[in-house]
Amino acid sequence: MTGTGRPATSSLCDPQARPDRHSGPVSSVVILGSTGSIGTQAVDLALHYPDRLRVAGLAATGRNPDLLAEQAHRLDVATVAVARPATVPALRAALRSRYGPGRFLPEIIAGPGAAAELASAPCDRVLNGITGSIGLGPTLAALRAGRILALANKESLVAGGPLVAELARPGQLIPVDSEHSAIFQCLAGATHGQVRRLVLTASGGPFRGRSRRELDKVTPDQALAHPTWTMGPVVTVNSATLMNKGLEVIEAHLLFGIPYDRIHVVVHPQSYAHAMVEFTDGSTLVQAGPPDMRIPIALGLSWPDRLPAVTPPVDWEGPHNWQFEPLDHDAFPAVRLAGLAGSLAGTAPAALNAANEECVEAFLAGDLTFTQIIDVVAEVLASHSAPRAGLAIDLETVLAVDGWARRRARRWIKRLRRTGR
Repeated sequence: MTGTGRPATSSLCDPQARPDRHSGPVSSVVILGSTGSIGTQAVDLALHYPDRLRVAGLAATGRNPDLLAEQAHRLDVATVAVARPATVPALRAALRSRYGPGRFLPEIIAGPGAAAELASAPCDRVLNGITGSIGLGPTLAALRAGRILALANKESLVAGGPLVAELARPGQLIPVDSEHSAIFQCLAGATHGQVRRLVLTASGGPFRGRSRRELDKVTPDQALAHPTWTMGPVVTVNSATLMNKGLEVIEAHLLFGIPYDRIHVVVHPQSYAHAMVEFTDGSTLVQAGPPDMRIPIALGLSWPDRLPAVTPPVDWEGPHNWQFEPLDHDAFPAVRLAGLAGSLAGTAPAALNAANEECVEAFLAGDLTFTQIIDVVAEVLASHSAPRAGLAIDLETVLAVDGWARRRARRWIKRLRRTGR
């Protein structure tokens, strides 16, 4: 890319483009995945800033009806959506116990498309905190409806990047992943020609410094013990395998339009420096802050404004010892594998993501070893590339490849269980 005067992003994510501003001081928000890690922190922010954020609706799977009912009651939301219709009776009972007799309960919508329906309901912003490729439908629904989208669901971009790019207007999409929020902030005021490379930081997870042989015997409990971040189980395992960072490389390419060979990953165990943008003159901008997702969530809900005192800042007057190390690609091959999928483009990233979700579930259930997660994903990706590389991208195609990759991964998992390898 050469200096063209264009912003240092693609039209998919542009820090220079300001989102449409709501006419009043309060932003109306819909939170998808409200009972998960991102969602619960967003709910806490809304409760802490009632003069800035009003939550109109909540969506969740329905697995935790008591928490969902508590959130709905405290926020006084109009609508609650659950993906599982069977959970509606328990949710309605939990709502009645909190609202008391004689009070109107929130509207309940249920079914696989409930989150997408809520995402297109009247509001100013939608926060998509759903985990997994099931978040793609709600992402597309929010964009079609013209909502500002605070996107924490990286799988929407990995699986359906071209679909998202087709719909997103400049300023409509604000990244919530800490790394991409950091790049978003560093790129404000820059142009494509000024950017030499993007650098994503990785904590290294709980197994930093271990060899591949040492990783073969690790347990789910060990993989879920992340040293610096508190996240849901799937994201935590992805962080341990470094697949999370691989998916973020694909996401960074799609969000900011920087080629894969200019997106790098370094290990930073302390997790204070979230990402860096290196410019052609040799300078580097670093976005730093505590390892706390509330800052990027708050930015997604308020940009181009900033909510005050979201977290205590770094104490720059105290002593610090921050490390930056190269990534061991032999022990953690997921980043290069994800980069390969991204370079293949088409539906390859969707296949990678779907296979990985199946393998993480199998690992947590005790049906795969830790190192077999990426081994199986690699086998699925190798099977995908030749017959499916040229397919036109639409939602039906993405969903078909997603299903194919899951079936293929399950067959590999069964084969490994039978052979005991």
